[in-house]
Amino acid sequence: MVFLSLVASHSQLDLETVAQISASADGLAAASVNGSAAINGAVVLATCNRFEVYADVDHVEDAAEHLVSELASSTDLSPDFLARRLTTLEGDPVIEHLFSVGAGLDSAVVGEREIAGQVRRALTQAQQEKTTTSNLTRLFQNATRAAKDVGSNTDLGTQGKSVVSVALDLAEELMDGDRAWAEQDVVLFGTGSYAGATMALLKERGVARISVYSSSGRAADFTAKRGGFPLTDELLPQALREADIIVGCSGGGHQLSRVELESLRVKNHPLVAIDMALTHDFDPTLAQLPQVELITLESVRMAAPTEQAMAVHAASRIVKNATAEFAAAQREREADFAIVALRQHTKAVLDAEIAKVRAQHGCSAAAEEVELAMRRMVRQLLHVPTVRARELAGEGRTSEYVSALETLYGLELAQPEPAMPQPAQPEASCPAVPETKTA
Repeated sequence: MVFLSLVASHSQLDLETVAQISASADGLAAASVNGSAAINGAVVLATCNRFEVYADVDHVEDAAEHLVSELASSTDLSPDFLARRLTTLEGDPVIEHLFSVGAGLDSAVVGEREIAGQVRRALTQAQQEKTTTSNLTRLFQNATRAAKDVGSNTDLGTQGKSVVSVALDLAEELMDGDRAWAEQDVVLFGTGSYAGATMALLKERGVARISVYSSSGRAADFTAKRGGFPLTDELLPQALREADIIVGCSGGGHQLSRVELESLRVKNHPLVAIDMALTHDFDPTLAQLPQVELITLESVRMAAPTEQAMAVHAASRIVKNATAEFAAAQREREADFAIVALRQHTKAVLDAEIAKVRAQHGCSAAAEEVELAMRRMVRQLLHVPTVRARELAGEGRTSEYVSALETLYGLELAQPEPAMPQPAQPEASCPAVPETKTA
């Protein structure tokens, strides 16, 4: 078993593309599990600014190729594009990445509080769709546990905010003090899930006049579901003339230029431009225009109350420790089949010898004492090999342990051994001596 993850987030792709991939997440886990023998289970984490799929696989290359193919079939993106732009992680890096994501350490605003709940919901959905495995369930449960530890032991858990909420806090400081949110005219660029979250937060603050523009022409559908007024290319210029706040959430490639905005703006009309797109919806030189204030992701990072070196360092240490503990526990489980095989082999030998003692001595007290002594001796003999199995597995040396058992005992351990049947008991057998009995 190997953990595999394909990752697309705000740090790699424009938000419109991430949103396009996330919108195609429904059914991906089930299609991947049912369509490939290399994939045992899959959990999809799709949020406003990230898309990630976690898989429990037997063959990384085959599984990754199948996941990309399934994703491409449900989007307008080619497999080659997805293969180039998605980050592929395997093994222990998958564990650390998910733990960091759940703790908010991989977010644009470090310590944001929403992501931990999204990680929990991703696992719940996979369990409902029956696409997860015991390994993936443990992975996500431990990610949630690590996030809780970060929340209870660092300042990140109590002060975390989302990217958009911090940006709107900054905008509020720059707004005309005589005008409340309810009086602001807002133009929102983008129609993805990130734009949807922004729309919801604007409404929470009381904004009533929100116009939405999308170069892809999806504004009408977006506003029909979430409210607001859709803008066409013809209506956009007038909306920009009247806007008090513009928010960029698309990153779709079309950038509002300084020259374009300057030609539209009414003199002395203040404007706050919030650019949340990694590839910039707004020309960075907009900030040089009079009465225009520009807020970018970098502004948000610098203003976020959770961006404190000590808190981040402490949270990172918690995540690294949790990652190491979980990875070691997973490796130890890899030795379980070898431990079971050794115990089954030893038990078969023990039961055969006890049967001989019973056949020779019957149900005498001496026979019972011999049986008890033999069981106690076997438990003691198995203790060290069992401990060593887990120690070696934790060091990634399970193959050495398996090789030793095969050499010493002649066992075949390529696959977990089925439980061995109990040997037939003589007719005049004695009652079995409980293994928990002590001398």
